[in-house]
Amino acid sequence: MKKIFYAIFTLLLLALDSAPAWADDLRPPLLLTGSLQRDNQELSGAWTYSKDLYRTGLTDINGWVAKSRMQRYRDVNVAQEEAKGGAGFFEFDMDRGPVMTIPGAWNAAQPELRYYDGLMWFQRKFTPRELKGGRAFLRFEAVNYRAYIYLNGKEVGRHEGGFTPFVVEVSGALRDGENRLTVGVDSLHDAQTIPTQITDWDLYGGITRPVRLIYTPATFIDDATLHLERDGRIAGALQLNGPNAGGQTVTVKIGNLASASVTTDAQGRAAISLPAPRGLQRWSPDSPTLYDVQFAANGDVLRDRIGFRTIAVRGSQILLNDKPIFLRGVSMHEEEFGPNPARNMTEQAARALLTEIKHNLHGNYVRLSHYPHSETTLRLADEMGLLVWSEIPVYWTVDWDNPAVLRKALSMQAETVYRDRNRASVILWSVGNETPVSAPRTRFHAAMAANVRALDPTRLISAALLVERHKTGNEDVTTIQDPLLDQLDVLAVNTYAGWYGDDALADLPGMKWDLPKDRPLILSEFGADALAGYRDAGMKKFTEEYQAEYYRNTLAMAARIPTLAGMSPWVLKDFRSPRREHPLLQNGWNRKGLLSETGVRKQAFGVLADFYLHMGGKTGQ
Repeated sequence: MKKIFYAIFTLLLLALDSAPAWADDLRPPLLLTGSLQRDNQELSGAWTYSKDLYRTGLTDINGWVAKSRMQRYRDVNVAQEEAKGGAGFFEFDMDRGPVMTIPGAWNAAQPELRYYDGLMWFQRKFTPRELKGGRAFLRFEAVNYRAYIYLNGKEVGRHEGGFTPFVVEVSGALRDGENRLTVGVDSLHDAQTIPTQITDWDLYGGITRPVRLIYTPATFIDDATLHLERDGRIAGALQLNGPNAGGQTVTVKIGNLASASVTTDAQGRAAISLPAPRGLQRWSPDSPTLYDVQFAANGDVLRDRIGFRTIAVRGSQILLNDKPIFLRGVSMHEEEFGPNPARNMTEQAARALLTEIKHNLHGNYVRLSHYPHSETTLRLADEMGLLVWSEIPVYWTVDWDNPAVLRKALSMQAETVYRDRNRASVILWSVGNETPVSAPRTRFHAAMAANVRALDPTRLISAALLVERHKTGNEDVTTIQDPLLDQLDVLAVNTYAGWYGDDALADLPGMKWDLPKDRPLILSEFGADALAGYRDAGMKKFTEEYQAEYYRNTLAMAARIPTLAGMSPWVLKDFRSPRREHPLLQNGWNRKGLLSETGVRKQAFGVLADFYLHMGGKTGQ
């Protein structure tokens, strides 16, 4: 069986030699790019729910079909049926179930759900508008982790992956009057999921981002993208979906600066290319200029706000708009401020986090760890002027030899790229975090790197790698011994010397590094825990004083790395982690935040803010 796995795996890798075909194969059937600007019906709000820990709503014992009295997705009024009497009965009632606010992880909804991990059913009733020859689609921005979608008792779609959007057409499934939407959400992770069941962050569960019913014409613009090429031209593509997709004239307008017309081919596709208009202002952290871009075809209009910039590497430098830039950043998890985060990333919640980075840390960059963050966050990064590292949760380890797991990773990558291609803020796609070196793992990551290059050759590729220490003479030297280096545009390492291990803080500034000199390096993680308000002049671990001194000495070490082009210390704020259970210091929180979970600044926040303020005056942008 293992030989068969390797054979299939090899075929998958060989398929990468025909990159465009591979990329097309991974394209989701429906994208609805720019759907936030489309005619839509908001379905967020109050939903009823029903726990299903033993999964009886999906299957019975031995994998048999679930008994009808357990099938929570049925289009039935249980109260009315019970009133009729008879031999039958029900072991659910979605209409009279408890209520939860969607979006938001169920872990924050009720104390008894804090560590619930399994299947949960949600229901929302709604009355759609009349379609009048148009079409209707359900768009879920994220459901963690597996989703089973039923409309009026019939399955209309499934999705796996907790952080990317998916679209289900329901034009023919809607009925006049009230409709019953039921979603089964399975948060359970295992060895074949991405990520697996073991992480150092809370996996949460639920419908964690908004749900909308999107209305379109019969033929509509499913996807449209524009970017600035290094040669100064603006390039992009557009895809129509519908019976009249072929041979249509498409007009593109970039604010009041430029316009162009193209014609779709028989499949509804059209390439876009035009000279950059005179007066075009390039997007940068100092000047995050966005243009109102409009695509119009066959009576449909799609609007977006797009910034135009270039990103490249030259030797050990990262070039934004052909000028060197140092990435002054921090890593961030998708958790809002507060003692009981629900991963409900409203605009207000996302802006509060990004404001701390942009204005209070004097940053120009954020590493969005360890999964695709919400579209709200990415659009705010565009607006506020923060460069972004984006990654999918290939974290620590997955089933490297399993071609089905590789396929999941490539699909998640594709869903992320297709969602965020128009975000000027995104400059780095990461293909992994702290994955132990082995031949199967390196093949897996190489496939990911080839995949993302095929999908989006306009951005840079990196990965957060592990480092090794070796004796060279009488000195300890830190190196990267990883064959994945050949696949990366930008090198990145996570280092925790001074927190994990036996290194004394005073030894950090003198640490020796032996790194490739031909590419830029990012310190993608470094950090130390501190409980906000815990003070001790004796520099005990977990005190604010220790964390602050750790930052001073690590920054002194970083200043001696000649190829260093950026950093994203770990982490902006304390975040939930079931691994961290010291009853006095952690209580289920990773305490490496520069801010507490409620936003209290620790001493190290000021250390990093002063460092970035000084750097910003020297490096610009």
